[in-house]
Amino acid sequence: MVKWIAALLMALSLSVHADEDLDKRAAALEEELRCLVCQNQTIADSHAGLAADLRREVREQLAQGKSEQEVLDFMVQRYGDFVLYRPPVKSTTWLLWFGPLLLLVAGAALLVSRLRSARRETSAPSEEELQRARALLDNDKEQP
Repeated sequence: MVKWIAALLMALSLSVHADEDLDKRAAALEEELRCLVCQNQTIADSHAGLAADLRREVREQLAQGKSEQEVLDFMVQRYGDFVLYRPPVKSTTWLLWFGPLLLLVAGAALLVSRLRSARRETSAPSEEELQRARALLDNDKEQP
């Protein structure tokens, strides 16, 4: 009888340990997948219904014995690279990865262009303007 109880406790302990391992694996994958509704949150952080469905799908596939990569591949096949929180660099995601840098370079080029044109527009005063300024200054000196 004691052997049966010990075996039952050991089986229960192994089951709890397996659930903890599954929880850790699922949590790690949930941090790698983007919520398709919120778009700027992982499915672990999102409260959207679709995110809950995706979390459940991740857990079910891991419980079936699939590897993390197989689960990620399934999600990409179903939802595209956008579902990955860090999508791979390839021709279809090039703008996603390098678009912000291109906008920064374009903004800097525009700023430099505007500053150069502003310098060109600021020219030395003409001789007529200098004579008017001298006359105004001379008038101020003559008046007490």
